[in-house]
Amino acid sequence: MNPAVIGTDVVDRKVVDGVLHTHRLVSSKWGLPKWVQSIIGPANICFASEHSEVNPHMRHMTLKTRNLTFGKFVAVDEMVRYESHPHDCDKTLLKHEAVVTVQGVPLNNYMEDLLTNTIMANAGKGRQAIEWVIDKINTEVMELKNNAVKSTDEILSHTKKSIDGITSTARKSMDEFSTAAKKSFDELNSLRGSPSKSGGLPKL
Repeated sequence: MNPAVIGTDVVDRKVVDGVLHTHRLVSSKWGLPKWVQSIIGPANICFASEHSEVNPHMRHMTLKTRNLTFGKFVAVDEMVRYESHPHDCDKTLLKHEAVVTVQGVPLNNYMEDLLTNTIMANAGKGRQAIEWVIDKINTEVMELKNNAVKSTDEILSHTKKSIDGITSTARKSMDEFSTAAKKSFDELNSLRGSPSKSGGLPKL
């Protein structure tokens, strides 16, 4: 999430004992002043080697990066670690360290301060980017949750309407059946109670 990083390439990736190990080649722009480039050499793109470990069981991730470009004069060892807060599982602790060593060039102390300040500025931007991503994810999760609740309510409402319709139809059919049966029963009783039209034997 460092805004100075312009690309990454995975060199190796494997899982050992449930821990994801990744080795990446990171390309970035340092934005060094012209006078610094005149001393240590020009480079539009700087490369670094990054090794990371992601432990889902322990809930922490560690990234260690060392520069490859300008390695003869400048050594930048950077470590970033994310881990769950020991007292609040909803929070994440971020630890960021960077050790800058400049040797074999004039004004080495000044250059160390310059690189350190640049790293600190980029780290601050990186933290802001991470917070933006987290807020974005939380917003999308909340939207998905609301849509899921809405869909569930719609399904329940539709199901209730269907059940009510089936119940109403069944009740109507039963009422019609009862009416028809009662009518048939009344007609049958009427036929049984009426005198025979054939009549009896004539009187002599």
